Amino acid sequence: MCRGLEQRAKQPELMDDFSQGGPELSEAFAHLRRLNRIFGAAAPTLYGVQRLWGEAEKPRHLSVMDIGAGSGEVNRELLRWADRQDIDLTITLVDRTEEACEEARRIFHHERRVQVMRCDLFMLPEACADIITGTQFIHHFASHELCGVVANMLRRSRLGVVINDIHRHWIAWSAVWLAVRMISTNRYIRHDGPLSVAKGFRLADWQQLRDELGGPEMSVAWRPLFRYAAVIRNNRVNINQRSGLV
Repeated sequence: MCRGLEQRAKQPELMDDFSQGGPELSEAFAHLRRLNRIFGAAAPTLYGVQRLWGEAEKPRHLSVMDIGAGSGEVNRELLRWADRQDIDLTITLVDRTEEACEEARRIFHHERRVQVMRCDLFMLPEACADIITGTQFIHHFASHELCGVVANMLRRSRLGVVINDIHRHWIAWSAVWLAVRMISTNRYIRHDGPLSVAKGFRLADWQQLRDELGGPEMSVAWRPLFRYAAVIRNNRVNINQRSGLV
């Protein structure tokens, strides 16, 4: 039942157990793509990337690195947007699991602009992409870990970070609970889908994260359907001095 959403859930998701995997996890990524399309998961990420790109005076060349990308399906919208704007866009999909990387390679094997990397966020070099994105990524971490995770994402960026994650709300929980039972019998999806909403965020959670981060400028926008787009600017250098933007 949908109870206790006042605070973020602490229960780990099955996908957070990296000792498991195999065909069932690969199937889960396929079903997750269907859920993401149903609930419009790509739109908040595109919203945030457009904000940072516009604030950087709309450079022709842009690199995006998606952390915890899974199969990376949401990035198709970024590629379509780049085509419309005539942007030379490169995307790197980063995930810790081989199953996710295999799915991403299969989906994007004809797309020269997309690379796939099996890696951990904390092993990446600093300033390795213009924009770092995380779609449904940071809710996997406990509240006391969020500041460190986002700070590490920020250090890997040149322009800033776009976080797209779930609004913790009973309507969203109920909709996901029903949807996963309509489209999947996969235990990862049935367990992790509603739980991901319970591990999501409310405005007070973003305000706390902003306070803990301190210096960086951060804006948060509610986006349909029950999502937040958090845009965090990298203030370390002047925009005109940032590499990769000419």
